[in-house]
Amino acid sequence: MIQVKQQISDVSRTLGTRRLEAGEARVATIVQVYDTNLDDLWDAVTSAERIPRWFVPISGDLREGGRYQLEGHAGGTVTRCDAPHAFDATWEFNNEVSWIEVRLTAEGDGRTRFQLEHTAHVTAEMWDQYGPSAVGIGWDSILLGIANNVAAPGSAITPEEAAAFVASPEGKDFLRQSADAWAEAAIAAGDDPEQARASAGRTYDLYTGAA
Repeated sequence: MIQVKQQISDVSRTLGTRRLEAGEARVATIVQVYDTNLDDLWDAVTSAERIPRWFVPISGDLREGGRYQLEGHAGGTVTRCDAPHAFDATWEFNNEVSWIEVRLTAEGDGRTRFQLEHTAHVTAEMWDQYGPSAVGIGWDSILLGIANNVAAPGSAITPEEAAAFVASPEGKDFLRQSADAWAEAAIAAGDDPEQARASAGRTYDLYTGAA
């Protein structure tokens, strides 16, 4: 298992906005450089056989124009695919539609940069209540899963093991540090520090069942 503190520090998180036809949207960007080559990382994040080893089973047509469904999670449409460098997709969950853009860039020395932008319309009330960690913790968990998989490509995390990790002291520490890191990203983007940290605390409580 990847060390929690190291994994949190290996990830960069930024927040911004984007003007869409329906109005202004929030953009959360998360980045990590992995010790693996471009083709291997592309396989890790796009292969229907490999994704379940670090996340959940995925079904559908994983090509441009195809529909996908993550078991018990989001689904959507692949709107762009430029293998092995980029893909875009809708992210449809709880009757809400948002958008993800994934970019992979070779960094040299066998390393590859993973960048994901998640663009979503978020109400002011929802932002004040939970802040960016509402989705950010989930993306941090996904990057942790990818990190574990590229370190040991043949390994797989069972749903039981994932649930046990989240319930463990180490898992709760990971969630807490992720929430705090997203709060700091919100502060850097101009949010009120007290409000940002309070929102992160509420999101952490929600993820750990303390709310």
